[in-house]
Amino acid sequence: MAIHIVLVEPEIPPNTGNIARTAAATDSVLHLVKPLGFSIDDKSLKRAGLDYWPYVKLEVHESLDEFMEKYAGRRMWLATTKGGHRYTDVKYQDEDMILFGRETAGLPRDFIAAHADQAVRIPMSANTRLRSFNLSNSVIVVLFEALRQLEFPGLE
Repeated sequence: MAIHIVLVEPEIPPNTGNIARTAAATDSVLHLVKPLGFSIDDKSLKRAGLDYWPYVKLEVHESLDEFMEKYAGRRMWLATTKGGHRYTDVKYQDEDMILFGRETAGLPRDFIAAHADQAVRIPMSANTRLRSFNLSNSVIVVLFEALRQLEFPGLE
């Protein structure tokens, strides 16, 4: 069993490193969709992931179109501030894929519009001027809800 974390065009190495560490610790699959805002060999990326990189189930994709073609027909959830559903409203299943966008812009608007029924959000104050939560924090919040619903498969 596995949940798939998909980072579409991530920009900040420490966020991706933290998410890689989370993926390794939860037996989740990490997908990185290019273009990336850094080299996979970046020192800060590796530092943030510590010595967990050998345990990361990693797939790198050349583009969002390539990723979507490869995984056509799979259940996907788009984590976005534009989501019509709360992330807790979803009934997650084994092998679900949860997509997260760039730190500065999120997922492409046209992509969200085309998959609006699959768009979920983490509730946040309407009174704040913040655009969103930090990417690595958002991943862990949604991922652990999915894992909780699946009764933390393979985790102690």
